[in-house]
Amino acid sequence: MSNQDKKIIKQDTATLTIKCQDQAGIVQAVSEFLFRYGANIITLDQYSTAHEGGQYFMRLEFALTNLHDIFDNLEQSFEHTVAKRYDMAWQIHDNSIKPKVGILVSKFDHALLDLLWRHQRGLLACEITKVVSNHDDLRQAVENFGIEYHHVPVTKATKTEAEAKINALLADSDVLVLARYMQILSEDFVNKWSMKIINIHHSFLPAFVGADPYQQAYDKGVKLIGATAHYVTAELDQGPIIEQDVHRVTHRQGVPELRAIGRDIERNVLARAVNWHVQNRVIVDGNKTVVFN
Repeated sequence: MSNQDKKIIKQDTATLTIKCQDQAGIVQAVSEFLFRYGANIITLDQYSTAHEGGQYFMRLEFALTNLHDIFDNLEQSFEHTVAKRYDMAWQIHDNSIKPKVGILVSKFDHALLDLLWRHQRGLLACEITKVVSNHDDLRQAVENFGIEYHHVPVTKATKTEAEAKINALLADSDVLVLARYMQILSEDFVNKWSMKIINIHHSFLPAFVGADPYQQAYDKGVKLIGATAHYVTAELDQGPIIEQDVHRVTHRQGVPELRAIGRDIERNVLARAVNWHVQNRVIVDGNKTVVFN
């Protein structure tokens, strides 16, 4: 084989995610389909909610020579020959295309700056395109990373107009991340981004919902504090949970210390949730998620 031929032949990778009723033959049908196209399965994770008749989930990565040239044909063929037969909810994701991420933030910078640092170091499998804030405080910090910053003030009187502007600014995004965005999004806004908005909640849901969770935690004398990353739904702080973590504390630690510990947990939990989402490792099932991490 000549050097020129070697340059033409390229191994591309893609990720296939599947959700359907569990039944015999799914793995064989998917494997045979990919084999017919000459694809090589790299990883395969699967889970069923019951030994028989449960809900079935799969995440599979495969390599295929010159995938881009036949991608549309591959999708159409999979739909007709496999997906319809098993009534699948499915997607094939071209791994060479990095998802576009838009970030919403207010004044707290810990979660935002952690995401920007990881992105700059190549630790997030995505492209962060814009940061939108209802305050102008973090402009310089964001622009130092070479990321666009947009200030969109929000008041009760201008909420609808502001959300329309945010939608326009972030229209090309594949997912939105609320890195401590201290505004409640309208039902209309959330519905436009169904299961495409990730929020970090500064407590271990469902505990301590609402204002000042660390004061609530201190008043209750808790021994664990934590953070929760979840998808945003119209019902406040009730969306499917992606990731959680906790840290043990004692009676000796006051509210300021609890906040400091909590913010450290928040940034790590949010980063993991965002990375799992953009790597197509999360499958939503009603108000729950299956995460192949």
